[in-house]
Amino acid sequence: MQIRRSSLHDLSRIMEIIDDAKVLLKSLHIDQWQNGYPNAEQVKNDIKNEESYVIIDDKNTIVATTMFTTRPEPTYKKLIDGNWMHDEALPYGVIHRLAVAKEYRALGVAKFVFTQMHQTLKLQNIKSLKIDTHEENLGMQTLIKKIGYQYRGIIYTSYGAKRLAFEKVIS
Repeated sequence: MQIRRSSLHDLSRIMEIIDDAKVLLKSLHIDQWQNGYPNAEQVKNDIKNEESYVIIDDKNTIVATTMFTTRPEPTYKKLIDGNWMHDEALPYGVIHRLAVAKEYRALGVAKFVFTQMHQTLKLQNIKSLKIDTHEENLGMQTLIKKIGYQYRGIIYTSYGAKRLAFEKVIS
């Protein structure tokens, strides 16, 4: 597998993967990614900002997508019932909108994404990666805990949705 920045040519496949993830979450009765988010406009904005990535297999098939940035996440400034491990004034990475194509789930693709982003941060001498997820998204919570992320508290998204916040110090 490889990871690369997304382009507008990737948009339809990215949205196909995201839409499949929405169906999965709905089938699990998880109220995450329902109500029109994320949408194509959000992904286009991620692409424009060079923060959208795709994971491709050895046949050049897009198997996953994510948004990754080192810009501060405004909603992370107000952490409820907890503290970040890493000084909030220092740079950190953020992963949002991670989705794996249904035929590639449970094959280690999401773990690969985290590994690649950890390496990217190490090269930039950035010591922290943060992520948030729905309190009922046990699949994501299990994965991130398994790879060393620690629960840090609660945040609320810009549209008022409660999310559990996690962080890993990159060494």
